[in-house]
Amino acid sequence: MADFVLKDAFDPAFIHRLAQACEKLQSGFNKAAFLAEALPENWTDFSLKARMRHLSLALGKHLNGSYAKQLEVVLLLAPQFNGLAGMLFPDFVEVHGQADPDRSIPALAQLTQHFSAEFAVRPFLQQHPERMLLQHHAWAEHPNEHVRRLASEGIRPRLPWGQDVAWVKKDPAKVLPILEKLRNDPSEYVRRSVANNLNDISKSHPELVLSLAQRWIGQAATTDALLKHALRGLLKNGHPQALQLFGFGGEVAFALSNVQISPSTLAIGQKLSFAFELQHLGTQPAKYRLEYLLHYVKMNGSLSPKVFQIAEKTLQPNEKWLIQRQHSFEERTTRKHQPGIHQWQLQLNGQLQSLHPIELLAP
Repeated sequence: MADFVLKDAFDPAFIHRLAQACEKLQSGFNKAAFLAEALPENWTDFSLKARMRHLSLALGKHLNGSYAKQLEVVLLLAPQFNGLAGMLFPDFVEVHGQADPDRSIPALAQLTQHFSAEFAVRPFLQQHPERMLLQHHAWAEHPNEHVRRLASEGIRPRLPWGQDVAWVKKDPAKVLPILEKLRNDPSEYVRRSVANNLNDISKSHPELVLSLAQRWIGQAATTDALLKHALRGLLKNGHPQALQLFGFGGEVAFALSNVQISPSTLAIGQKLSFAFELQHLGTQPAKYRLEYLLHYVKMNGSLSPKVFQIAEKTLQPNEKWLIQRQHSFEERTTRKHQPGIHQWQLQLNGQLQSLHPIELLAP
């Protein structure tokens, strides 16, 4: 979803509701002054994160009293709001509460139950590494699933949009005992975070994650699913040990036929169709994992591959598998296409097959 849509979570209607709520909770709150501060003339130009940070600063300026008094109000405000706008309240703690970790850290555990506080914990991880490591261990045993998720999500080495925490990225082994506590969590929401954390770690410490996966694999179906998601990056890159872990390793005898890539020339905004038939030639059943790579043309003319999964299937001897798919070259906010000669390529159990050129034209 585009940023200009997301940022409307902090629209004038929300800000007026926020001002009214503050006025009810705190005697002497100057609603008019807050609104004048919170809604400048160029408000529509502010991005999502800029709006959130501007409102955090405005709350700190216009709520009466010390940070401790203001935090009491913020904790009462949070349950009155839901959705994306709730990220304002953990951000308030991040902005104003770093000098008071004794109040701020418990407050983040309370606020994360309304909207995730994974971004707000990052500066506390930077400033108080030993304390926060113990805190994340404690959160991993919390009765609330949102707090347990924070135990994993907040300490991800490569949290998207999150501040960098150098010690976590350098030595992610410190995080593994926390993830160990959460790997069998009853909440898929929590387990998904564990998988994303491990995927982050695998990008710089693949051996660490593969060793852990070797210990966990086969113990529970939910854990196996967690590991499949955690190792998705290694699987897409054709890492032999990751493939072997899920039964895609070793030599398989197969035949590819009727490979069709069409059209060979198309314009940005159109769809590419591809089809092929795979036959398993072995004498025993075998598992197949199929992906395709699109080698995209970059602005400088070089190629950059991206992997897309097709499917997985166990084939019996001589069984045939017909694949038919489409790939869209529609423009997206996350991907801008460049005209030129792209390449389509099949990946089978981590092994790359022949390249097929595709000419992409301007729309």
